[in-house]
Amino acid sequence: MSGESGIHGKVARYYSKRLREFGPQARGVDWNSEESQRLRFQKLLYIAEETAARSILDYGCGYGALVETLERHEPKIERYQGYDIATAMIEQARVLHSSRQWAVFTDVQEDLARADVVVASGIFNVRLDCGVEEWEAYIARTLDDMRALAVLGMAFNMLTAYADRERMRTDLYYADPHKYFDLCRERYSRNVALLHDYDLYEFTIGVRL
Repeated sequence: MSGESGIHGKVARYYSKRLREFGPQARGVDWNSEESQRLRFQKLLYIAEETAARSILDYGCGYGALVETLERHEPKIERYQGYDIATAMIEQARVLHSSRQWAVFTDVQEDLARADVVVASGIFNVRLDCGVEEWEAYIARTLDDMRALAVLGMAFNMLTAYADRERMRTDLYYADPHKYFDLCRERYSRNVALLHDYDLYEFTIGVRL
């Protein structure tokens, strides 16, 4: 089994357990509250607004919570794809959003089509027992995968290394914002935005392609 497959397996088991414990709500995808989840979506959707996107790929979609936010705030989105490595999340998403013909869900990466924008919320946070070097290599590969699927732009969030030290958990990854700003500017586009001005211990990066 490759290192990436091993990471996928660990992360999928972790989130499947959270879903069993808390059900399809913010805590089921390891967020503290519905309010913080909506704020994260708002920051990520900046890239959809900037690019006038019509289609979106939610990379690490969980149970599909972003769908409801899109209905309320992004009426221009005509096609939504949700992808998650946890099959239990995809099964739950299909049940919750079965009436939304414009939204499809899969746990098979090869099934994904390119979309105007690709967004990822929280998928780089929980590294469990993976070493930092291994986790950072996994992040870089995943960002490359997102870029390959994005037509107009991409956005993702990460826990910030500027969080209070006493509140940091050893199983989470806290990123240097400058590192990922530079990575995106060097590898993907000169048009990179770093949002670090909201009241959560994280940041959001948006890339216009």
